[in-house]
Amino acid sequence: MFKLAHNKIILLVGMMGCGKTTLGKQLAKKLNLPFVDSDKEIEKASGCSISDLFATYGEDEFRAGEERIMARLLKGEPCVLSSGGGAFLSEKTRKLAKQYAISVWIRADADLISKRTQGRNHRPLIPAQDNQKAVAHLIQEYYPLYAKADLVLDSKQESITYTSRRLLSLLEKAHFIQREPR
Repeated sequence: MFKLAHNKIILLVGMMGCGKTTLGKQLAKKLNLPFVDSDKEIEKASGCSISDLFATYGEDEFRAGEERIMARLLKGEPCVLSSGGGAFLSEKTRKLAKQYAISVWIRADADLISKRTQGRNHRPLIPAQDNQKAVAHLIQEYYPLYAKADLVLDSKQESITYTSRRLLSLLEKAHFIQREPR
């Protein structure tokens, strides 16, 4: 069993389809912490789906609301927080993350993201079909900002159990979590 070494949130950042939600749920269970998905919090607060928010208000308004929700979540109690794909683009969110969280970039290559998002209609910035061009464009824009995260974990085509173990090891080596004595 592990516990947090610091009273901070573990913030998972990365592209849609990199595995933040699945990995976050596993990590939260291992650390006995709540799991929070910022996209779900945005949908709860707005009463709309992310796709509907984009369609109705546009990306700029969506990002402003996302920034407000992320500020509230980052100032909250320790948890494992999965952020939306674009949340870490905000300088304000990155500054709050430095103060209140341990940020981990779940880095995935374009092929893996394309494969995982192909045919899904709930991702407004990546079309369901023929998404490789959109993914390549977003990677070019997003990855330099994701690189500002505290830690990086490569997402691979492997079992979630193995990826979860790699993340725990990474967090332990960086002294963000520690093993509880038996």
